[in-house]
Amino acid sequence: MPIDSLLALSPLDGRYAARLSALRPIMSEWGFLRQRVRVEIVWFTALSRAGFAGFEPLPPATCAELALLWQDFSQADGAAIKELEQTTNHDVKAVEYWIRSRLARWPQLQAHAEFVHFACTSEDINNTSHALQLQAAREQVLLPALDATLARLRQLAHAHAGVAMLGRTHGQAATPTTVGKEMANFAVRLQHARAQIAAVPLRAKMNGAVGNYNAHRAARPDLDWPAFARQVVEAAPPDGLGLAFQRYSTQIEPHDGIAELFDAIARANTICIDLARDLWGYISLGYFKQKVREGETGSSTMPHKVNPIDFENAEGNLGLSNALLRHLAEKLPISRWQRDLSDSTVLRNMGVALGHAVLAQDAIGKGLDKLQLNAAALAADLDQAWEVLAEPIQTVMRRFAIPGAYEKLKALTRGHAVTREALHALINTLDIPQAEKDRLLALTPSAYTGDAEQLARDI
Repeated sequence: MPIDSLLALSPLDGRYAARLSALRPIMSEWGFLRQRVRVEIVWFTALSRAGFAGFEPLPPATCAELALLWQDFSQADGAAIKELEQTTNHDVKAVEYWIRSRLARWPQLQAHAEFVHFACTSEDINNTSHALQLQAAREQVLLPALDATLARLRQLAHAHAGVAMLGRTHGQAATPTTVGKEMANFAVRLQHARAQIAAVPLRAKMNGAVGNYNAHRAARPDLDWPAFARQVVEAAPPDGLGLAFQRYSTQIEPHDGIAELFDAIARANTICIDLARDLWGYISLGYFKQKVREGETGSSTMPHKVNPIDFENAEGNLGLSNALLRHLAEKLPISRWQRDLSDSTVLRNMGVALGHAVLAQDAIGKGLDKLQLNAAALAADLDQAWEVLAEPIQTVMRRFAIPGAYEKLKALTRGHAVTREALHALINTLDIPQAEKDRLLALTPSAYTGDAEQLARDI
């Protein structure tokens, strides 16, 4: 392991670095700088089309070449901006100066260098860059990770749709279900949460120091600046940013959309905590075995152990992610008066919150891939739980108006070991049609699963 990863403060950049390689270019400081350059370039090229005297619309070829400043943005480019920041002590100003220095490649643009960062406040650049980061992280990393988990859950739901399993409510034996149906429950919940994440619009503002286009109006009173800014924010790339336009703001975009997104991600995380804990429990009960990987050790002293470490790892990372996401969602929409800086350092931890969520999905996927159904254990558990048939027997008795149906079954079964023979003896005494009696006599715990199989197959 390289020494730099051993010295990382966060395990996301140390122990787990390789598992987050897709997220790091998006949510890192380098990724933030890259998006800032992108926003500045899109704004600059759009201004060339705004009708300023002497600043003619840039040819498509020039726009494409300028776009390479962010499309081909390198680590060396990022380092150069950070070096400028040592002098400016202002990160966005460093980005502006770096872009100006690069315009030397295009002598025809030197006269228009003042249009770089024209009429912008730093937050015009930062809020759009954060939105672009989150958009990319959502579409390229988070949703695909959730989709992979969903695909595995659907496969398990279909594969084990008809495999009966003893239900457990309050930890006690309860009405049977099927393994597939329990996987389907989580798939349906997670699918809804995934849709909520995907549906959140990511908003951005480009309206100046306190949101009123003050400097814009001073420079060009005749231009419809709100319409111009909306076009830049909402137009599809390369001419725009492909985001949702925030019309009203202070100096900062109010971050309500980010909070909504993080709340939605936290909901998906919570569902996955529930999934991880249930699967941990089913492994503990012996309903699932886990595939053994050659060379892997489960305990430093107990050679027999095959621990459900993937689900434990997922649970821990999901909890960390939610702690950060909920703080972000509560903190970011709050800013004193027209602006304070307390959001700045908090926003830089968005990648940490998402990183733990993505890491958890990776762990859940590994855990699901290791599961091996233990049909014998499932069947044995059901065969020891004939008391669960008290529910259908008393329900049929009530249908035929037999007095005290519930109470009779309660007296027979509550707190007692119940056998097949005891239940059959009771059924044979019931004053109900013989066909109904025969149906109850044929019923077993493993056959008492209602519509569970069909529900599992329907997802």
